[in-house]
Amino acid sequence: MSEAGVELEVCARTDLGRTRDHNEDTFLVADLTRGTTDFIENGRARVGPRGSLFLVADGMGGAAAGEIASAMAAEAIFDHLRKSWTAGGSDSSDEFTLRIREAVEAANDRIHRYALEHPDSRGMGTTATVAGVFGDRLHLAQVGDSRAYLVRRGHAAQLTRDQSLMQRLIDAGELTEEQAAQSERRNIILQALGPDARIRVDVSFQDVARGDTLIICSDGLSGQVKREELGALVAELGDVERICERLIALARRRGGPDNITAVVVRFGGQLPEAAADLHFGYQPYALPEAEPAAGLPVALPPAPEPDEALPEPTPIEDDAPTPPTRRSGSPVAVAAVGVLLLLILLAIFLFFA
Repeated sequence: MSEAGVELEVCARTDLGRTRDHNEDTFLVADLTRGTTDFIENGRARVGPRGSLFLVADGMGGAAAGEIASAMAAEAIFDHLRKSWTAGGSDSSDEFTLRIREAVEAANDRIHRYALEHPDSRGMGTTATVAGVFGDRLHLAQVGDSRAYLVRRGHAAQLTRDQSLMQRLIDAGELTEEQAAQSERRNIILQALGPDARIRVDVSFQDVARGDTLIICSDGLSGQVKREELGALVAELGDVERICERLIALARRRGGPDNITAVVVRFGGQLPEAAADLHFGYQPYALPEAEPAAGLPVALPPAPEPDEALPEPTPIEDDAPTPPTRRSGSPVAVAAVGVLLLLILLAIFLFFA
């Protein structure tokens, strides 16, 4: 695919927050054409023929294990894409999405092996929200509960799906969104890179238009700032650096209970105008079966079968400071707990029906 003339305005920031003693978040902004992170000049860049990469990873684990995991994820994902995608080959959307998914799986494999080899880091893990820009389309990969949003004409939509216990209970109709926001289990996620040898990477896509703004963030931001506020703030400020700074300041003012990270990208250049229809958001990407890239020295475990698609969750709407609860639990154990809770609630419902 030839260069589409897509122009970017980019700002990325991370903040310790007000209660943590170290930052376990990592962000990455990279050019996949030259295979470098040094491509932004005065906050501006252009999407090359092999695309651009943006990601946020939110680590977890004792001591410094969380920050090691998130940094390792960013490095592994970028390294894999440089080897499998930047070097050349096919230039189809399917191929690009497949390589992104493979890169996330490779990161999981690297973190999991590291934890096995370092007993003091057992249980380490990280979320990962990855967005690759190729031509005029965003290709996203998701593990955990960091998020990607798109803001268009002052309206914000979530492009990713949380992989969390609360979202599963909401999907099953057992909890309302308001109840989930107040639950002590609201920070339990069902998947992360590292704790288990196998993961399910959720891949999706979104065509972009001139003036669209992408926001990728850790839950230290999405847990304190409402989706509707994102749209209003982008419409008010316009400038990506001011947007980034205001978002972090707002999350801190509301308690800053966790690390806060935001990557903000404004799209311009040779892109179509946004259609009048504002219906946009999460769109699963159905990948055909494909062989690994030729000569790629990465052995990946087989991907598990995808489960049901999840309806779009709504960001937490509690403006009060959230207690600094840490994510906890192995994804496998948490999934078992979630299933058990659903069965108990179903039994109660049937008994009183």
